[in-house]
Amino acid sequence: MKKQVLALASMALLAASACNNQPSQNGSATDSPKAAKTFTANGNPIFRDAWTADPAPMVWNDTLYCYVGHDEWYEGQDTACCGKEFNITEWLCYSTTDMKTWTAHGAVLSPADYKWADTTEYGVGVAWASQVVARNGKFYYYNALKGLGEYNGYAVGVAVSDSPTGRFKDAIGKPLVCDTMTPNPFRGWWNDIDPTVLIDGEQAWLCWGGQGACFMAKLKDNMTELDGEIKMVDIPKYVEGPWLHKKDGIYYLTYASHGDPTEAIDYCTAPSMDGPWTHHGQVTGCAENSSTIHPGIIEYKGKWYLFYHNATLTLDGHEGRIGRRCICVDEMHYNEDGTIQFVNQTK
Repeated sequence: MKKQVLALASMALLAASACNNQPSQNGSATDSPKAAKTFTANGNPIFRDAWTADPAPMVWNDTLYCYVGHDEWYEGQDTACCGKEFNITEWLCYSTTDMKTWTAHGAVLSPADYKWADTTEYGVGVAWASQVVARNGKFYYYNALKGLGEYNGYAVGVAVSDSPTGRFKDAIGKPLVCDTMTPNPFRGWWNDIDPTVLIDGEQAWLCWGGQGACFMAKLKDNMTELDGEIKMVDIPKYVEGPWLHKKDGIYYLTYASHGDPTEAIDYCTAPSMDGPWTHHGQVTGCAENSSTIHPGIIEYKGKWYLFYHNATLTLDGHEGRIGRRCICVDEMHYNEDGTIQFVNQTK
Protein backbone atom coordinates (compact mmCIF):
# COMPACT_ATOMS: atom_id res chain seq x y z
CA MET A 1 0.00 0.00 0.00
CA LYS A 2 1.58 1.45 0.01
CA LYS A 3 0.19 3.51 -0.93
CA GLN A 4 -0.35 6.06 -3.57
CA VAL A 5 -0.37 9.11 -5.64
CA LEU A 6 -3.58 10.91 -6.54
CA ALA A 7 -4.11 9.81 -10.09
CA LEU A 8 -6.36 11.52 -12.48
CA ALA A 9 -9.91 12.07 -11.37
CA SER A 10 -11.30 8.58 -11.63
CA MET A 11 -8.65 6.91 -9.51
CA ALA A 12 -8.33 6.86 -5.81
CA LEU A 13 -5.02 7.77 -4.30
CA LEU A 14 -2.49 5.23 -3.36
CA ALA A 15 0.25 5.12 -0.95
CA ALA A 16 0.61 3.36 2.17
CA SER A 17 2.52 3.15 5.29
CA ALA A 18 2.55 3.03 8.99
CA CYS A 19 4.05 5.02 11.73
CA ASN A 20 5.33 5.82 15.09
CA ASN A 21 5.43 9.28 16.57
CA GLN A 22 9.01 10.25 15.71
CA PRO A 23 10.24 8.09 12.85
CA SER A 24 13.54 8.36 11.07
CA GLN A 25 13.21 10.09 7.73
CA ASN A 26 16.37 8.56 6.33
CA GLY A 27 16.90 5.36 8.26
CA SER A 28 19.38 2.82 6.93
CA ALA A 29 20.49 -0.70 7.67
CA THR A 30 23.11 0.70 10.03
CA ASP A 31 20.56 2.34 12.34
CA SER A 32 20.40 0.94 15.87
CA PRO A 33 17.23 -1.16 16.38
CA LYS A 34 14.56 0.37 18.58
CA ALA A 35 13.55 -1.46 21.74
CA ALA A 36 10.46 -3.60 21.18
CA LYS A 37 7.33 -2.48 23.03
CA THR A 38 4.43 -4.72 24.01
CA PHE A 39 0.80 -3.58 24.24
CA THR A 40 -2.73 -4.99 24.27
CA ALA A 41 -5.00 -4.24 21.32
CA ASN A 42 -8.36 -2.81 22.33
CA GLY A 43 -10.58 -3.12 19.29
CA ASN A 44 -9.96 -1.34 16.00
CA PRO A 45 -7.62 0.25 15.14
CA ILE A 46 -5.23 -2.30 16.61
CA PHE A 47 -2.04 -0.19 16.44
CA ARG A 48 -2.33 3.17 18.20
CA ASP A 49 1.29 4.14 18.72
CA ALA A 50 1.60 5.35 15.14
CA TRP A 51 -0.37 5.94 11.95
CA THR A 52 -0.08 2.80 9.87
CA ALA A 53 -1.26 1.68 6.43
CA ASP A 54 -1.19 -1.14 3.88
CA PRO A 55 -1.07 -4.14 6.24
CA ALA A 56 0.84 -7.26 5.17
CA PRO A 57 0.39 -10.17 7.60
CA MET A 58 2.70 -13.22 7.63
CA VAL A 59 2.71 -16.27 9.91
CA TRP A 60 6.00 -17.83 10.96
CA ASN A 61 6.68 -20.30 13.79
CA ASP A 62 3.29 -19.78 15.44
CA THR A 63 3.68 -15.99 15.41
CA LEU A 64 1.73 -13.57 13.24
CA TYR A 65 3.77 -10.64 11.95
CA CYS A 66 2.11 -7.57 10.45
CA TYR A 67 4.24 -5.28 8.28
CA VAL A 68 2.92 -1.80 7.60
CA GLY A 69 3.87 1.49 6.04
CA HIS A 70 4.45 4.44 8.38
CA ASP A 71 2.26 7.46 7.71
CA GLU A 72 3.74 10.58 9.32
CA TRP A 73 2.40 14.04 10.02
CA TYR A 74 4.30 17.10 8.83
CA GLU A 75 3.59 20.80 8.95
CA GLY A 76 1.34 21.75 6.03
CA GLN A 77 0.01 18.24 5.44
CA ASP A 78 -3.62 19.16 6.16
CA THR A 79 -3.80 21.45 3.14
CA ALA A 80 -1.58 19.36 0.87
CA CYS A 81 -2.88 17.70 -2.29
CA CYS A 82 -1.78 15.82 -5.42
CA GLY A 83 0.15 13.17 -3.51
CA LYS A 84 1.70 15.45 -0.91
CA GLU A 85 -0.83 14.25 1.65
CA PHE A 86 1.31 11.14 2.06
CA ASN A 87 4.55 11.18 4.03
CA ILE A 88 5.62 7.55 4.24
CA THR A 89 9.24 7.13 5.20
CA GLU A 90 9.71 3.55 6.44
CA TRP A 91 8.13 0.16 7.08
CA LEU A 92 7.28 -1.04 10.60
CA CYS A 93 6.68 -4.51 12.02
CA TYR A 94 4.30 -5.74 14.74
CA SER A 95 3.85 -9.30 16.01
CA THR A 96 1.44 -11.34 18.12
CA THR A 97 0.85 -14.91 19.26
CA ASP A 98 -2.78 -14.46 20.32
CA MET A 99 -4.22 -11.53 18.27
CA LYS A 100 -4.54 -9.58 21.53
CA THR A 101 -1.06 -8.84 22.88
CA TRP A 102 1.20 -7.25 20.27
CA THR A 103 4.84 -6.29 20.12
CA ALA A 104 5.97 -3.22 18.16
CA HIS A 105 9.39 -3.92 16.66
CA GLY A 106 9.83 -0.47 15.10
CA ALA A 107 11.25 0.20 11.64
CA VAL A 108 12.66 -2.80 9.78
CA LEU A 109 13.35 -1.15 6.39
CA SER A 110 13.40 2.26 4.70
CA PRO A 111 13.60 3.44 1.07
CA ALA A 112 17.01 4.82 2.05
CA ASP A 113 18.20 1.20 2.29
CA TYR A 114 17.82 1.02 -1.51
CA LYS A 115 20.56 3.12 -3.11
CA TRP A 116 18.65 3.27 -6.41
CA ALA A 117 15.44 4.58 -4.78
CA ASP A 118 14.18 8.12 -4.32
CA THR A 119 13.45 8.77 -0.64
CA THR A 120 11.07 11.64 -1.35
CA GLU A 121 8.30 12.53 -3.76
CA TYR A 122 7.09 16.11 -3.79
CA GLY A 123 9.35 16.56 -0.77
CA VAL A 124 7.76 13.78 1.31
CA GLY A 125 8.49 10.10 1.86
CA VAL A 126 7.78 7.24 -0.53
CA ALA A 127 7.38 3.83 1.14
CA TRP A 128 4.28 2.23 -0.32
CA ALA A 129 2.48 -1.09 0.12
CA SER A 130 4.63 -4.20 0.48
CA GLN A 131 4.67 -7.82 1.64
CA VAL A 132 7.06 -10.23 3.41
CA VAL A 133 7.24 -13.97 2.66
CA ALA A 134 9.46 -16.70 4.10
CA ARG A 135 11.40 -19.13 1.92
CA ASN A 136 14.75 -20.90 1.85
CA GLY A 137 15.37 -20.01 5.49
CA LYS A 138 15.18 -16.29 4.71
CA PHE A 139 12.57 -13.54 4.70
CA TYR A 140 11.96 -11.57 1.52
CA TYR A 141 10.42 -8.10 1.64
CA TYR A 142 8.86 -6.91 -1.62
CA ASN A 143 8.43 -3.12 -1.61
CA ALA A 144 6.87 -0.37 -3.69
CA LEU A 145 9.36 2.46 -4.20
CA LYS A 146 10.15 5.46 -6.41
CA GLY A 147 13.19 4.89 -8.62
CA LEU A 148 16.00 7.27 -9.54
CA GLY A 149 17.91 7.81 -12.79
CA GLU A 150 17.51 4.92 -15.21
CA TYR A 151 14.83 3.49 -12.92
CA ASN A 152 12.62 6.56 -13.19
CA GLY A 153 9.04 5.89 -12.14
CA TYR A 154 7.69 3.56 -9.52
CA ALA A 155 9.29 0.17 -9.04
CA VAL A 156 9.22 -3.05 -7.04
CA GLY A 157 12.28 -3.74 -4.90
CA VAL A 158 13.17 -6.81 -2.86
CA ALA A 159 15.05 -6.85 0.45
CA VAL A 160 16.14 -9.86 2.50
CA SER A 161 16.81 -10.72 6.13
CA ASP A 162 17.61 -13.77 8.24
CA SER A 163 14.99 -12.65 10.75
CA PRO A 164 11.30 -11.70 10.34
CA THR A 165 12.03 -8.51 12.30
CA GLY A 166 14.98 -7.49 10.15
CA ARG A 167 16.84 -5.43 9.60
CA PHE A 168 16.18 -6.03 5.89
CA LYS A 169 18.76 -5.16 3.22
CA ASP A 170 18.46 -4.64 -0.53
CA ALA A 171 18.85 -8.11 -2.06
CA ILE A 172 19.93 -7.27 -5.63
CA GLY A 173 20.99 -3.61 -5.79
CA LYS A 174 18.38 -2.73 -8.42
CA PRO A 175 14.61 -3.00 -8.91
CA LEU A 176 13.06 -6.41 -9.37
CA VAL A 177 10.49 -4.68 -11.60
CA CYS A 178 10.86 -1.19 -13.06
CA ASP A 179 8.82 1.06 -15.31
CA THR A 180 10.33 -0.06 -18.62
CA MET A 181 9.57 -3.74 -18.01
CA THR A 182 5.78 -3.70 -17.84
CA PRO A 183 3.43 -3.83 -20.85
CA ASN A 184 1.55 -0.68 -19.97
CA PRO A 185 1.58 2.80 -21.59
CA PHE A 186 1.62 4.87 -18.36
CA ARG A 187 5.36 5.52 -18.10
CA GLY A 188 6.74 7.39 -15.10
CA TRP A 189 3.53 6.89 -13.14
CA TRP A 190 2.55 4.50 -10.37
CA ASN A 191 1.66 1.35 -12.26
CA ASP A 192 4.49 -0.74 -10.73
CA ILE A 193 3.53 -0.68 -7.05
CA ASP A 194 2.00 -2.78 -4.26
CA PRO A 195 3.65 -6.21 -4.70
CA THR A 196 2.10 -9.38 -3.29
CA VAL A 197 3.65 -12.87 -3.39
CA LEU A 198 2.09 -16.33 -3.22
CA ILE A 199 4.26 -19.43 -2.79
CA ASP A 200 2.29 -22.29 -4.32
CA GLY A 201 4.23 -25.49 -3.76
CA GLU A 202 7.55 -25.11 -5.56
CA GLN A 203 6.43 -22.10 -7.59
CA ALA A 204 6.33 -18.52 -6.30
CA TRP A 205 4.20 -15.87 -7.99
CA LEU A 206 4.50 -12.09 -7.90
CA CYS A 207 1.49 -9.86 -8.52
CA TRP A 208 1.53 -6.06 -8.42
CA GLY A 209 0.15 -2.94 -10.04
CA GLY A 210 -1.60 0.37 -9.66
CA GLN A 211 -3.25 2.95 -11.87
CA GLY A 212 -5.75 0.29 -12.92
CA ALA A 213 -3.11 -2.12 -14.29
CA CYS A 214 -2.63 -5.51 -12.60
CA PHE A 215 0.48 -7.56 -13.46
CA MET A 216 1.51 -11.15 -12.77
CA ALA A 217 4.79 -13.07 -13.17
CA LYS A 218 6.54 -16.14 -11.84
CA LEU A 219 9.54 -15.84 -9.53
CA LYS A 220 12.62 -18.02 -9.72
CA ASP A 221 13.54 -20.21 -6.76
CA ASN A 222 15.96 -17.55 -5.50
CA MET A 223 12.96 -15.19 -5.04
CA THR A 224 14.95 -12.27 -6.50
CA GLU A 225 14.44 -12.78 -10.25
CA LEU A 226 11.42 -13.02 -12.51
CA ASP A 227 10.93 -16.34 -14.28
CA GLY A 228 9.34 -15.65 -17.64
CA GLU A 229 7.18 -12.93 -19.09
CA ILE A 230 5.06 -10.36 -17.29
CA LYS A 231 1.35 -10.70 -18.01
CA MET A 232 -1.52 -8.30 -17.43
CA VAL A 233 -4.55 -9.61 -15.54
CA ASP A 234 -7.89 -8.23 -16.67
CA ILE A 235 -10.14 -7.96 -13.61
CA PRO A 236 -13.11 -5.62 -12.95
CA LYS A 237 -12.83 -2.38 -10.97
CA TYR A 238 -9.14 -2.88 -10.23
CA VAL A 239 -7.26 0.16 -8.86
CA GLU A 240 -4.28 -1.10 -6.81
CA GLY A 241 -3.19 -3.07 -3.75
CA PRO A 242 -3.51 -6.72 -4.84
CA TRP A 243 -3.25 -9.58 -2.35
CA LEU A 244 -2.89 -13.27 -3.26
CA HIS A 245 -3.88 -16.24 -1.13
CA LYS A 246 -5.03 -19.83 -1.60
CA LYS A 247 -7.58 -21.94 0.27
CA ASP A 248 -8.81 -25.47 -0.48
CA GLY A 249 -7.42 -25.44 -4.00
CA ILE A 250 -8.99 -22.07 -4.90
CA TYR A 251 -6.80 -19.07 -5.75
CA TYR A 252 -7.91 -15.65 -4.54
CA LEU A 253 -6.90 -12.25 -5.89
CA THR A 254 -8.18 -9.50 -3.61
CA TYR A 255 -7.58 -5.81 -4.34
CA ALA A 256 -8.51 -2.17 -3.80
CA SER A 257 -11.33 -1.46 -6.24
CA HIS A 258 -13.41 1.41 -7.56
CA GLY A 259 -16.02 1.71 -4.83
CA ASP A 260 -18.67 4.30 -4.05
CA PRO A 261 -17.48 6.93 -3.38
CA THR A 262 -13.91 5.78 -2.68
CA GLU A 263 -11.87 2.56 -2.80
CA ALA A 264 -13.47 -0.66 -1.54
CA ILE A 265 -12.09 -4.23 -1.56
CA ASP A 266 -13.16 -6.64 -4.32
CA TYR A 267 -11.99 -10.15 -5.11
CA CYS A 268 -11.74 -12.74 -7.85
CA THR A 269 -11.12 -16.50 -7.75
CA ALA A 270 -9.47 -18.90 -10.18
CA PRO A 271 -8.78 -22.66 -10.45
CA SER A 272 -5.09 -21.89 -11.06
CA MET A 273 -2.74 -18.92 -11.11
CA ASP A 274 -3.10 -18.89 -14.88
CA GLY A 275 -6.80 -18.09 -14.46
CA PRO A 276 -9.43 -17.56 -15.60
CA TRP A 277 -10.29 -15.10 -12.84
CA THR A 278 -13.96 -14.83 -11.87
CA HIS A 279 -15.13 -11.64 -10.16
CA HIS A 280 -17.34 -12.05 -7.07
CA GLY A 281 -17.83 -8.46 -5.94
CA GLN A 282 -16.86 -6.83 -2.67
CA VAL A 283 -15.20 -8.34 0.37
CA THR A 284 -15.80 -5.13 2.27
CA GLY A 285 -16.86 -1.57 1.56
CA CYS A 286 -15.04 1.75 1.70
CA ALA A 287 -12.78 2.64 4.61
CA GLU A 288 -13.95 5.18 7.16
CA ASN A 289 -12.36 8.60 6.61
CA SER A 290 -9.92 7.28 3.97
CA SER A 291 -10.12 7.24 0.19
CA THR A 292 -7.71 4.29 0.09
CA ILE A 293 -7.97 0.80 1.53
CA HIS A 294 -5.66 -2.21 1.29
CA PRO A 295 -6.34 -5.91 1.99
CA GLY A 296 -4.04 -8.31 3.83
CA ILE A 297 -5.50 -11.80 4.28
CA ILE A 298 -4.08 -14.59 6.44
CA GLU A 299 -5.08 -17.79 8.23
CA TYR A 300 -3.90 -17.95 11.83
CA LYS A 301 -4.68 -20.63 14.41
CA GLY A 302 -7.69 -21.91 12.50
CA LYS A 303 -9.26 -18.53 11.73
CA TRP A 304 -9.07 -16.30 8.67
CA TYR A 305 -8.48 -12.57 9.09
CA LEU A 306 -8.85 -9.54 6.85
CA PHE A 307 -6.44 -6.71 7.70
CA TYR A 308 -7.11 -3.27 6.19
CA HIS A 309 -6.69 0.39 7.03
CA ASN A 310 -8.98 3.33 7.67
CA ALA A 311 -8.18 6.80 9.05
CA THR A 312 -9.89 7.05 12.44
CA LEU A 313 -6.90 7.42 14.78
CA THR A 314 -6.00 10.72 16.46
CA LEU A 315 -2.38 11.14 17.60
CA ASP A 316 -0.75 14.13 19.28
CA GLY A 317 -3.82 16.24 18.58
CA HIS A 318 -3.84 15.42 14.84
CA GLU A 319 -6.90 13.61 13.54
CA GLY A 320 -6.69 10.78 11.04
CA ARG A 321 -7.05 11.63 7.36
CA ILE A 322 -5.97 10.40 3.92
CA GLY A 323 -2.26 10.52 4.81
CA ARG A 324 -2.68 9.45 8.45
CA ARG A 325 -4.22 5.99 8.46
CA CYS A 326 -4.45 3.10 10.93
CA ILE A 327 -4.64 -0.70 10.75
CA CYS A 328 -7.77 -2.69 11.56
CA VAL A 329 -8.56 -6.40 11.47
CA ASP A 330 -11.76 -8.44 11.33
CA GLU A 331 -12.48 -12.14 10.99
CA MET A 332 -13.25 -13.39 7.49
CA HIS A 333 -15.52 -16.35 6.68
CA TYR A 334 -16.10 -18.48 3.59
CA ASN A 335 -19.22 -20.02 2.11
CA GLU A 336 -19.28 -23.72 1.21
CA ASP A 337 -18.61 -22.90 -2.45
CA GLY A 338 -15.43 -21.03 -1.52
CA THR A 339 -16.81 -17.53 -1.95
CA ILE A 340 -16.03 -15.01 0.79
CA GLN A 341 -18.75 -13.68 3.05
CA PHE A 342 -18.99 -9.89 3.17
CA VAL A 343 -16.87 -8.46 6.00
CA ASN A 344 -18.45 -5.71 8.09
CA GLN A 345 -15.79 -3.35 9.39
CA THR A 346 -15.97 -3.19 13.19
CA LYS A 347 -14.65 -0.94 15.91
